[in-house]
Amino acid sequence: MAPLTADDLDDLQAFLKDWLRHSGRTQSDLRRALRASSIRMPVLLEELMGIHGREGLVGLAERLCAIECLWQGEDQGGQADLAPELEDSLGQLDLLLQEIRLESGES
Repeated sequence: MAPLTADDLDDLQAFLKDWLRHSGRTQSDLRRALRASSIRMPVLLEELMGIHGREGLVGLAERLCAIECLWQGEDQGGQADLAPELEDSLGQLDLLLQEIRLESGES
């Protein structure tokens, strides 16, 4: 499996920033979910690169989907009015995971 390129990392960083903004989360929330040592974006990207190295692109997408599910569960406990936005965000991550699986030949 090929490592992530500089362009891949730029795309991943842009995706993370958009995802966090649209889901109302912060880099600190992502740090906690990843159990990373810092909230700095390079550290978060390094953690995600490690996941990619061990589990591939599908594993990386699955991990991000799992984080989204975790956040959705947390939010449903206290802010039910945000559920439609979170469902849209989760749906987008699921579509991304499906596309990655199709590209990698999995079903």
